[in-house]
Amino acid sequence: MSSTPNDEKKLEFRIFIFLTVFLAPLLSVLLVSGLGFAIWFSQILTGPPGAG
Repeated sequence: MSSTPNDEKKLEFRIFIFLTVFLAPLLSVLLVSGLGFAIWFSQILTGPPGAG
């Protein structure tokens, strides 16, 4: 591979921007949404907390 250190730095910077601007927020939203859905669905099946 004949990539120069400058090209590698540009690629590394683009990957960093992709991870911080797109991937991390997307994964955070999906994680929180999934947890909220799991809690909502469990309350449909078992009732709200303290209802017993």
